[in-house]
Amino acid sequence: MIEEVKKVLEMIRPALQADGGDVEFVELTEDGIVKVRLVGACGHCPMSTVTLKNGIEKTLMEKVPGVKEVVRVS
Repeated sequence: MIEEVKKVLEMIRPALQADGGDVEFVELTEDGIVKVRLVGACGHCPMSTVTLKNGIEKTLMEKVPGVKEVVRVS
């Protein structure tokens, strides 16, 4: 499942990079929580929560069965 998550994140990254940001995979917990780090412009953007939940989380949950939530870590 980790490889599936990483593949989806690779699909999402170009959109984030176009705005000067990026996402890094940190961990996948046993209960389906994906932990990511938002970096660059995404690290301090006021819209980063929207990007995380409506973009990254939504896409991962649609494409990778078993993903329950995506959370941001520092």
